[in-house]
Amino acid sequence: MTRTLSTPPTLASGSLAGAPQPVLPVAGGALLLRPWERADARAFLSAYEDVETRRWHTHRPSTVARVEEWFDGYRQDWEREKGCHWAVARDSGEVLGRMALRGVDFEDGVANAAYWVLPAARGAGVASRALAAVSAWALDDIGFHRLELDHSTRNDASCRVATKAGYLLEGTKRSAAVHDDGRHDMHLHARVRGDRP
Repeated sequence: MTRTLSTPPTLASGSLAGAPQPVLPVAGGALLLRPWERADARAFLSAYEDVETRRWHTHRPSTVARVEEWFDGYRQDWEREKGCHWAVARDSGEVLGRMALRGVDFEDGVANAAYWVLPAARGAGVASRALAAVSAWALDDIGFHRLELDHSTRNDASCRVATKAGYLLEGTKRSAAVHDDGRHDMHLHARVRGDRP
């Protein structure tokens, strides 16, 4: 069904796929956000073998081959302007984590951020700096108006990441997500163009 809008879309078609997916620098260290490569599959899979990652992420690949399928889907998301997926990596290429914008909506100029960091990189500000970098790019360079993220109200670390990256806590979505141990209330955070961390 084709919808007719009474207002122009916030973002024009081609705002993402009109160019290759960028490599984004991350402030405060020798880190960058880059598209996933096939050589990253083992590191990606190892994240989902970690107890803490599994606690908060119920969509999980089980094999390297499945991760490679996910990577193919990530490339298609960029080409179809449905999402953006990056490895958070050192300049040397070592993968430290994942950063993504999903649920891309060009009409309203909204997307949803998601992330994880490998155990060895936790506690060093990797996630918050990477989230700040992708947020600045999406809001200031691309022209999104609002970025959202949600996390379990029990996930204090994710709440700190969101707050450090300038995402204001807007409220609690009651019983909004299913985790392995049952339903969780979810905090909703957002950053709007013009907000600063």
